[in-house]
Amino acid sequence: MYQFEKMNKGLLGSQVEDALFSYILNKPVEIGEKIPNEFELAERFGVGRSTVREAVKGLVSRGILEVRRGSGTYVVSTSTLEEDPLGLSKFQDKYKLALELFDVRLMLEPEIAVLACEYAKEQEMAQLKTLCDEVEQLYLAGKNHIKKDVEFHTCIARCSKNRVVEILIPVINSAVTTFANLTHRTLMNETIESHRAITQAILERDAVGAKCAMVMHLTYNRQMIMKLLKEQQETDR
Repeated sequence: MYQFEKMNKGLLGSQVEDALFSYILNKPVEIGEKIPNEFELAERFGVGRSTVREAVKGLVSRGILEVRRGSGTYVVSTSTLEEDPLGLSKFQDKYKLALELFDVRLMLEPEIAVLACEYAKEQEMAQLKTLCDEVEQLYLAGKNHIKKDVEFHTCIARCSKNRVVEILIPVINSAVTTFANLTHRTLMNETIESHRAITQAILERDAVGAKCAMVMHLTYNRQMIMKLLKEQQETDR
């Protein structure tokens, strides 16, 4: 049971919002799973149901929860503000956002991979290989791979030695997180294979190979988003 100091309703709602987010992370409630109902949460946190509704509404606005009428409230993301520096979680249509982020990634990441082939130092290539292996190990073990996936793409961006690309890293990171939260683990094999191909090409300083491998990696993502979007549209009919 959580205990909260007596305070005005607005601040209490904020406290319960933080406590609910901690509960989601620590239990954990996986992305795609439903959280307990309003009555259960009110009992768990020792507050009124109106306070729980306010907390849920706050997490919905942050893109953490999604209320599905007649079904319940589901976790759709576990990204904190630190992981979402651009504030993209405020966009309600995650599929549209994912496609728009894909457009940006396609403009940037294949060319970033080309630059990485030219400018990556030996120690950076060793780090990239390690990250590639770690993402694969987490995937195969059924563990959360998203943080390492972000580190993998960040490493490639930093290998480009382009200062503007450094500034744009949060865009790439937000895109990776958005895709992973929507597709869950459905692209495990494709991700592992394309990550290996990208890494091997950069290790061999094969610019054309790295560019093609990155395009293929992004294409897998787009195909899955389009599939999920179509399924969502059919469900909403």
